[in-house]
Amino acid sequence: MLDERAKTLLKTLIQRYIAEGQPVGSRALSKHSGLDLSAATVRNVMADLEEIGLIASPHTSAGRVPTSRGYRFFVDSLLTVRPLEREKIDAIEGQFLASQPKRLLSNASHLLSGLSHFAGVVLSPRRVVPTIRQIEFVSLSEKRILLILVTADGDVQNRLLFPGRAYSPSELVAATNYLNQHFVGHDFEHIRVHVQQELQKLRGDLQALMTAALAAGDEAMREPDDNYVISGERNLLEVEEFSSNMNRVRELFDLFEQRTALMQLLDLSNRADGVQVFIGGESGLAPLDECSVVTAPYEVDGQVVGSVGVIGPTRMAYERVIPIVDITAKLLSSALNYHAHS
Repeated sequence: MLDERAKTLLKTLIQRYIAEGQPVGSRALSKHSGLDLSAATVRNVMADLEEIGLIASPHTSAGRVPTSRGYRFFVDSLLTVRPLEREKIDAIEGQFLASQPKRLLSNASHLLSGLSHFAGVVLSPRRVVPTIRQIEFVSLSEKRILLILVTADGDVQNRLLFPGRAYSPSELVAATNYLNQHFVGHDFEHIRVHVQQELQKLRGDLQALMTAALAAGDEAMREPDDNYVISGERNLLEVEEFSSNMNRVRELFDLFEQRTALMQLLDLSNRADGVQVFIGGESGLAPLDECSVVTAPYEVDGQVVGSVGVIGPTRMAYERVIPIVDITAKLLSSALNYHAHS
């Protein structure tokens, strides 16, 4: 437990470091903390804070810098987050008037990066796996067949099949009837699980056609890869801590490219209530060791469907970024709810 004096000095040190990016010495702390303390007393408190791992001394300077643990304590216990001004909220709200839900996600991502000057990221809603309403084969030529899939919500997917041999119209009608009889009303997850034993009952030539049709259908219904939208990655090149370490920048951009690991982190915030802050190693992702990720979930009809976030250095102005992420998540929820019911 820290006493009030230690808390005030730690808060002052972190605020000075976030603002200036330079290690903070005891003289600056004496001046800016508002406490009537001698430099010797300040040095003693700094030594105690360093011993418990909240600050550290870089080799090149007599001043101190916060550690990830120090930032964590600051965010959890010392931070005063002020709500955004009304005019800023109105300006953000104006960005959510786009007509397409997909455009809303892109706007949210650009908004987060523009307001924070770091990278903005939005995890898209998980697609509900569609069920099949109708399946049809249409012969286009001797060895080209069009597979038509109609989902329960009216989406139509077409896939070309190139079977090894020609099929007669009656065979295609039989195949169409078979698939509609067995698989209409189910999604492709169910079909994949149950199809193998059903296919064994078919004679060889139809079995090949069905196998090709199901592989094409599965691919047509699978969730797209664009599960999140990221904007402003280039802002991170301007961050002093990263611009001097190109290896770290490369690792970060590799992480953005690979997507899967970052999506898992964003997925965590889907299960949390309100704004979450992952500082340094807390993310469990090595390229983010010197980064913080501030995220918040957004909802449609009371159900969390995705999350928004800002990725930046641990030396970020948390009291400014947290309300930006919070209000963006809330306004995105409102806009998506409006679309869901209009």
